[in-house]
Amino acid sequence: MQLLDGKVASQAIKEDLKIKVAQLVTQGKKTPHLAAILVGSNGASETYVASKVKNCAELGFKSTLIRFEESVNEFILLDKIRELNEDKDVDGILVQLPLPAHISDEKVINTIHPSKDVDGFHPESAGKMMQGLPTFLPATPYGIMLMLEHYNIDTKGKHAVVIGRSNIVGRPMSVLLSSNHPQGNCTVTITHSHTKNLAELCRNADIIVAALGKPEFLTADMVKDGAIIIDVGITRVADASKKTGFRIAGDVAFAEVAPKASYITPVPGGVGLMTIAALMRNTYNACIAKNEAEEED
Repeated sequence: MQLLDGKVASQAIKEDLKIKVAQLVTQGKKTPHLAAILVGSNGASETYVASKVKNCAELGFKSTLIRFEESVNEFILLDKIRELNEDKDVDGILVQLPLPAHISDEKVINTIHPSKDVDGFHPESAGKMMQGLPTFLPATPYGIMLMLEHYNIDTKGKHAVVIGRSNIVGRPMSVLLSSNHPQGNCTVTITHSHTKNLAELCRNADIIVAALGKPEFLTADMVKDGAIIIDVGITRVADASKKTGFRIAGDVAFAEVAPKASYITPVPGGVGLMTIAALMRNTYNACIAKNEAEEED
């Protein structure tokens, strides 16, 4: 069993970006600028956004963090996004999910201009991804693909089972794994809560991507020897033995599945770090596209 270490893979991506940003500075060109919007004070969201801001600083990116109270009016939030759309210095915009119930995720995502959609959630980005056109890929699936690339894992012709069908992970993951590129060319089965023979499908899978949000759902009896296991889940589970009162668990029962796997991602320290690396890559690419467009003008 080999650990797919997100720390190692993400650091390699970030070191490359750091060099490229330094080159932009030397050339007197614009450097990447990420604007993040945080609504409310959800603990997990606070942690995620703080990590993104920290990574920007490490890479030489500019970052702007905009906070709103949980009670913020939807119109005010959308108006701020439109303002950022018009800000020529901002390359990428992300609104940290989840949002309060009175705010429409769909309206928020659709309001972000596609050229600044570094989370890859806009319908235009999704449509281009489906057609194999250059676009911003959703950060978590993109991060997984970058991890497979970093470890040079051959996926051609393999049977991949994706557990979960969200627009953020499951659906785009199935598209990328089936696409025609070195870490694609899989035959993909996408499963969900209504899949009747899930365990059997998993036992026949060469690759399993677990993205359903249920702690330790995937157990050893659902995995064949030599399978590649990608754990996207991250859930706080009550644990009185911890100072925090909780532990972080993935969707995979790691201790029992790892001995059967050829490759497996840990939680934490796996996909989460790759998600941030992919977001940084998207933001850099947005900046480069803008620099090139300005040069053409």
